[in-house]
Amino acid sequence: MLSRVADSIFWMARYTERTSNVLRVLRTNYLASQDEISDFNWLLLLNSYSQSDKDITDNIDNNSALVLENILLDKYNAASVYNNIIHARENARAVQDHITKEMWQCLNDYYHLVREDNLAEEIKSGDPVSLLDTMIRQSMFFHGTVDITMSRGEAFNYLNIGRFLERSLQSLHILDIKLRELDYDLNQPVEAPAWRYLLYSLSGYELYLKTHRGNLQADQVLQQILYNLNFPHSVLYCLQQLNRYFERLKPVSMEESYTRVEFLIGKAMNNLKYSSRKTASSDSLKELIVQTKRELAEIASAFNKYYFGSNF
Repeated sequence: MLSRVADSIFWMARYTERTSNVLRVLRTNYLASQDEISDFNWLLLLNSYSQSDKDITDNIDNNSALVLENILLDKYNAASVYNNIIHARENARAVQDHITKEMWQCLNDYYHLVREDNLAEEIKSGDPVSLLDTMIRQSMFFHGTVDITMSRGEAFNYLNIGRFLERSLQSLHILDIKLRELDYDLNQPVEAPAWRYLLYSLSGYELYLKTHRGNLQADQVLQQILYNLNFPHSVLYCLQQLNRYFERLKPVSMEESYTRVEFLIGKAMNNLKYSSRKTASSDSLKELIVQTKRELAEIASAFNKYYFGSNF
C-alpha cells in the first residue's frame, strides 16, 4: 500500500474517533451544567477543545450555548467537531478506492449534517442534547459501517491503529481534564457526580456499576479507565488493540521499520501495565498520564516516519 494512502486512512480514523469522544464529553458536561453541579465551569473544557485565533474565553461568561457552538461548529476553531469531520472527509475522499462506498456515504452524510444552517439556532434556542444525540448516533453509524463492510486487509489495520491510538489519547485527555478540575487531589472528599460524569464521558458508567455495585471511589474509577481490559475505552485495552492490528502489518513491513515501532508500542504497554501502584498518589498519577501521552505521541511520530514517510 502506498504510504500516502495508509496515512490518509490512519488520519481519517483519528478524526472520526476524536469526534466521537468530543461529542460524548460535550453531552455529559452540558447535562452537568444543567444538573446538580452548582459551580460548574466550562473553562477547562473550552481551553482543551478550542484552538481558535479569536480569544473568546473572556467573553463567553460560562455560557453553555456559546461553548457548544464554539466546540461543535466554529470554523475558526481548528479542534471543532466541524473541522474534524471536514478533515476526515478529505482524507476519505483521497482513498475512496480503499474504503467501501457505504463508509464514504456515511461520512459524506455526516459532512452535510454538520454544515446544516439551523444547527447554531438549535444550540441557542432548541434542544442541544437532541442535536448531540443525533451526531453521536451518526458517529456510531460510521463505526458500525466500518466493521460490517470493510475487508480485513491493510486498510482495515491502519484504520484501527489510528482509531485506538486516538481513543487512548482521548481517554487520557478526558481523565486529565477531570483531575485538573480536582487539582489532582485524590484525597479530598469528592461527591459522586464528579466521577459519575467522568465515566459517562467515556461510556463506562454502566460497566462500573455492574462491576462494583457500590459508591463511586476514585481508585476504582482510575483502575477502570487505565487498566480494565474489559472496558473498550481503557488506555491499556486500546494499546493492546493497537498492538494487535500493528502485528498484522508485519508481512508487508520493512523489518527495521516494524522493529522500531514494535519497540515503542511494547514499551508503552509495559510501562502502563506495571504502573498500577503508581496511581496511589497525585504526583505519580500526573506523571503517569504525562508519560503515557508522550509515549503515544512517539508511536504516532514513528508511524509517520517509518510507514507514512515514503512508499514501502
